Amino acid sequence: QVQLVESGGGSVQAGGSLRLSCAASGYSYSTYRTYMGWFRQPPGKEREWVATIDANGNTRSADSVKGRFTASKDNAKNTLYLQMNSLKPEDTGMYYCAVDNRPLFRTYDREYEYKYWGQGTQVTVSS
Repeated sequence: QVQLVESGGGSVQAGGSLRLSCAASGYSYSTYRTYMGWFRQPPGKEREWVATIDANGNTRSADSVKGRFTASKDNAKNTLYLQMNSLKPEDTGMYYCAVDNRPLFRTYDREYEYKYWGQGTQVTVSS
């Protein structure tokens, strides 16, 4: 059974930094064709894609976070990370990690491209 557990969320002032972690059990991030994504859901809004990293370490990110957020992974620890710098109040939301390795045509930013999801960790950025 695959379990993803996020941690590292919290409250921070604008301009600050946080690093989110997503630890996996029952699944190896080094598995062939694995894609690991971060999504967030701002209050009162739909969930949106933030960033994706693949098994080879290639990363993609949304324009809204480009240059500020970085996805990375540690295969030895089987943990995914999201380093968030220069945080803004509009970055507030519940952050989710997700993983998938099905042979899909991907644009990386759609929820259905990810089969397994964590429960989320809250990030609150105050001005």
